[in-house]
Amino acid sequence: MPHGNIEHVNITVSDPDRSADLFQRLLGWHERWRGPSLLGGRTIHVGNEHSYLAIYTNDDAQGGYRKGVPLNHVGLEVDDLGEAERIVTQAGLKPFNHSDYDPGPKSFYFFDWDGIEFEVVSYAGEAK
Repeated sequence: MPHGNIEHVNITVSDPDRSADLFQRLLGWHERWRGPSLLGGRTIHVGNEHSYLAIYTNDDAQGGYRKGVPLNHVGLEVDDLGEAERIVTQAGLKPFNHSDYDPGPKSFYFFDWDGIEFEVVSYAGEAK
């Protein structure tokens, strides 16, 4: 039976530099690549050695997508939920729907500037 992981997620945003900066600070990632996209526009890849977000933009990228369009949410795992929430708040975004249940993770959600929903989870015990 094959085994796998998500290698990357490609999202369209209105300001890829702003988004790349957020995810580098939030997840301790680095910029892996940036450049023109094959079909126009430009992309920044931020991630680690195993996976990344492809953060794409073009002249038509306007954000403000309806919830669930183009996807429900992207889940991100962190080791310090309190610090992650501070970074999201410092970026001018609003965390919501905090959860803390056993045996599940502690988590919160936020929408980025373009209406893409992210869930931030931690399995590391109590938030600091």
